[in-house]
This record gives sequence, C-alpha cells and structure tokens, in this order.
Amino acid sequence: MAESMKGLKRTHRCTEVSAANIGETVTVMGWVQKQRNKGGIIFVDLRDRSGLLQIIFEETDIQAEGMAKAEKLRSEFVIAVAGRVEKRSGAVNENLATGDIEIRATELRILSEAETPPFPIEADSKTKEELRLKYRYLDLRRPDLQGKLMLRSKIAAKIRSFLTEEGFLEIETPILQKSTPEGARDYLVPSRVHPGSFYALPQSPQLFKQLLMCSGYDRYFQIAKCFRDEDLRADRQPEFTQVDMELSFVDVDDVIEVNERLIQYVCKEAIGLEVSLPIPRMSWQEAMNRFGSDKPDTRFGMELTEVSETVKGCGFGVFTSALEAGGSVRGINAKGQAEMPRKKIDALVEFAKGYGAKGLAYLAVLPDGSYKSSFAKFMSEEELKALVGKMAGEPGDLLLFAADKNKIVYNVLGALRLEIAGQMGIIDEDQFNFLWITDFPLLEWDEEENRYTAMHHPFTMPVDEDLALLDSDPGKVRAKAYDIVLNGTELGGGSVRIFQSDVQEKMFEVLGFTREEAYNRFGFLLNAFKYGVPPHAGLAYGLDRLVMLLVKADSIREVIAFPKVKDASCLMTNAPDVVDEKQLDELAIQVCKTDKTEE
Repeated sequence: MAESMKGLKRTHRCTEVSAANIGETVTVMGWVQKQRNKGGIIFVDLRDRSGLLQIIFEETDIQAEGMAKAEKLRSEFVIAVAGRVEKRSGAVNENLATGDIEIRATELRILSEAETPPFPIEADSKTKEELRLKYRYLDLRRPDLQGKLMLRSKIAAKIRSFLTEEGFLEIETPILQKSTPEGARDYLVPSRVHPGSFYALPQSPQLFKQLLMCSGYDRYFQIAKCFRDEDLRADRQPEFTQVDMELSFVDVDDVIEVNERLIQYVCKEAIGLEVSLPIPRMSWQEAMNRFGSDKPDTRFGMELTEVSETVKGCGFGVFTSALEAGGSVRGINAKGQAEMPRKKIDALVEFAKGYGAKGLAYLAVLPDGSYKSSFAKFMSEEELKALVGKMAGEPGDLLLFAADKNKIVYNVLGALRLEIAGQMGIIDEDQFNFLWITDFPLLEWDEEENRYTAMHHPFTMPVDEDLALLDSDPGKVRAKAYDIVLNGTELGGGSVRIFQSDVQEKMFEVLGFTREEAYNRFGFLLNAFKYGVPPHAGLAYGLDRLVMLLVKADSIREVIAFPKVKDASCLMTNAPDVVDEKQLDELAIQVCKTDKTEE
C-alpha cells in the first residue's frame, strides 16, 4: 500500500550525494532500478534523473517492518529512503558517479508500487521504437533519453541567455493565425464563433516578427512552436520548435556575425565543443557544383566533377543526348572501390533511380590500369583516358556518372556520395563542420503551376546587383538568403527582407500574384509597411535538429519528449482521433467518409 511523504523531505538527488557527505543523514527519492537480496542484507539501486545511487538495507539499521518492505521492492517502485552516507563497503564502481559511496537506510517508505514494465528501463534500449513510443512515459525514464532532454533544456537556456545579453527581446506571437498558403501545407483550426472560417497553426512566426520590426522592437527572438502538415522524415515532425529571431537596421553580415557567436557560445557551454570563427561560407551555386546539395556534408571529399566538355561529341548517346537537352554530365570518384562487386554497383544504380536518374554510368580503373565500364565500348581509348584524367582517376578507383538536367544530376550524385561514404565508413562522426550557404536563387520554376515560386518566401530581398534582372531574367536573380548547415543537415535559414514597396510589388508580380491577391493574403503586413518600416533581416533554427546533431542522435524523435511517428500520429495517446458529433455540430463541420475511414 502506498505511503505518504509526510515528515520526509528530499535533501539530495541521487548523484548530488558524494564522499563529501559521508557521515551525514540524507533523504533521497526515486525509482528502484534493481533489488538484490543477499540474505539479511538487501541492495537497491535507486534511480532519478541525475543517475544511480546504491542503498543498503540491513536489520541492524532499520526496523523489521522496514526490512519487510525492502524485501518486496521491485523494478520501478517509487520510494523514499532516509539514511547515513557511508564509504562503499564493497568494491568501488568506477562506472557510477556515486560508485564510492552508499546509503545505509534507516527509514523506507514505498510511495508507489509498479507493475512489471513492458520493456527494461535501460540505456541504449534494443526494444522496438513503436513499443517504446506507445509507453513513452516509461521510455522517458531511460537515462540516455533523459540526458538528451536535459541537454536540450540547457541549450534552450543558453540560447535565451545569449540573445538576452545581445539586446534581443523575447516576445510571443500568436498560435492561431490567418492561413497564407505559400509553402508547406497548413494545419487548420475551425472557428466555432465564425462558422466556416479557419485559423491556421503557424508554420513560422514570419509575418508577425516582421510586424514587430515595423513596431520598433529592433531585436526580437522566440523559442516558438511551429506546425507543418508535410510528410515526415528522421529530422521532421508535424510540430517542431524553432529558435526564431529578427533584427532591424542590419544586412547579411550583421545577422551572420551575431549568430556565429551564438553557435560558438552554445556549443561550448552545452557539449564543450570549440567552434572556430568565422564559419566558412559557400555560395549556393558552388555547393551544388561541388556537392550536389545546398546542405553539403563537408566531412569527406568525393566531390562532384563536371565532365560535360570532356565527353562532348563522344559516342555514348546517354551523355550526348543529356548535353543536347541542355543538361550536364557529372561524376564522383569513389576512391579504392574499383573492385566493388557488380551486385553492389547494381544496387547503387537502383538507389540513383530513386532520386530521379534514368540510370548510372560507371567506369572502374582496375589495379592493372585497365578499365571495366558500362559504356567503354562507345568511347575511344583517348576519350576514356581523358575522362579518367578529368576525374583524377587512379588504379583502384570507381567512377560513377549521371547525365540529365542539372537538377536531377545534382540530386542523384549528392545523395550517392553520402550513400557510398556511409558504406565506406569514411565519415568522421566526431567532427562538427558548420557551413553558411549564401546567394540562393530567389526563385525556382514550378512545372506543375507553370510559374515561379519563392525558394524561401515572397519577402526575401534580391541581391542588390540583381534587382534589374527581375524584369529581364527572374530565374538568375540571387537572394540575400543564407542557411546554416551542420554535417549535411540544414540547421536553419533566413534572409534579408524586402522593405521597399516597389520591390515587394515587383516580387508579387513575378510570382504571378495580382495586387488584389497579394493584399488578400498579406494585406496586414503590406499595410504596416506604409507607415515606416526599417531594413530588417532574420533567421530561424530548428532547435530539435540542433540538439539531435549535438547529441549525435539518429532522429529528432530522440530529443523530443512526446514525438509523432511517420504518419503524424501519437502511439501513446492515439491522436489524431475522431470527435463527438456534438463537437462537429458546434463547429458547423460535416465529416465526409473516405475509403480509408470506411475500412
């Protein structure tokens, strides 16, 4: 039967007790990790969020009633123990922070009994994630998961501390907003008071933080909940946390400078990582040409090489037809992989097809200098030699080529270099490579909608010298946009915002919005701009991704207390779920049956 804490007050967390407390009487509380009855003496490992502490129960120290209770202790019972701190009687446990001491119990209270949990509460659990997420409240007791969430808390606190010292004001923006569908899909919230009308949950605080700049707050930040109804991946969730900021009277270099110092400070304080400044910068075009990605992993080489000129006019139709269609031919050199089995090469071809490739051409430079290739018969010896030379190929190397539109070639080879590097084990997991990507294209062409769309959002300022191209060649306009990348993952991004009405109107025109459409979607912002708006810029980080990378987790689910799974559902609470007809009636909503709901 559960007992009360009355009269007992916790004096220490488990690992707050140390050899300095020997001889003192302390009170600790937590969960039983393990109980071992050695006959006349009972050992209990007590666990709280700080770690483990050994408790000893012996008849000479605790009343018979206390020993009887100690005998019934099982895993996950919640207990309170008062006792004396002593030097450990047995061998010192070097693996525990409290491995040189123990508590000799004088009083025990069982605060809560527990059923046998469906899986062991232990670090590095081998239990399937689906089961752990169903019982997430138990999973969250695991020490490795607790460590990650405690570090997340520390990182958030350090971010707040730094930005406050830098003159940023923490201001909250609304969760219930107007839907402005230009980007990812919104989560919609029906209004009971305004039947047929909907709020949208924020994909970011973008428009409100720009309004705060119009209102003169100068430097704003917020650790904000954001929502996107999109397909999930290891580093995506339907709801996520963003470190959001906006600054007035600044340009690109000002935003980058303060954020570099923020990154340096947080990494040092959180995990002792020294980040040297300045962080390298690379233009979007250079990143695509060298790595096939605008979030390149620079911890290893295997960079892309364009060979379009080298193979121009050769007899291999796959190469020449791609060039004639305005595309390119590029390759990567997998050093030392020339003797990769054909089965593995075929698997790489299938992998490439998953990224849009029609196929993958390969050329292995064998140790004796001869070639094994999927296309050698279509090219002369001189052409093959020139191609190998352009790729810096040496005996033992495997050269892989993609030929298509640039976008597809980049996607294919960018993904392929990561796949092969993973297979080869050449990525240093202890390395942290930060990188700024700058000068993004302002616009990208949407084949389905047959119009330009904003690569970031419609309020991104073009690079000054490219402004004239908005009329003559919009696709070549670069943006004053910047992303911060860590080890091949985009941590965050931002831009200088448009603050001149003529430039903003031109941007809407290029995007295919009429003036009426622009005001219908963004009128509250555009109207605010009529009353004096400062030049301003901002940036937002994904806090979940940052923590995930700093703790070397495989998924952001490991650093979010209650995450969703791939179909955006919660296995623990069974959300989303149906609601009562009465609730739907109040909202003037009728649910249409679909094949999925009828099954």
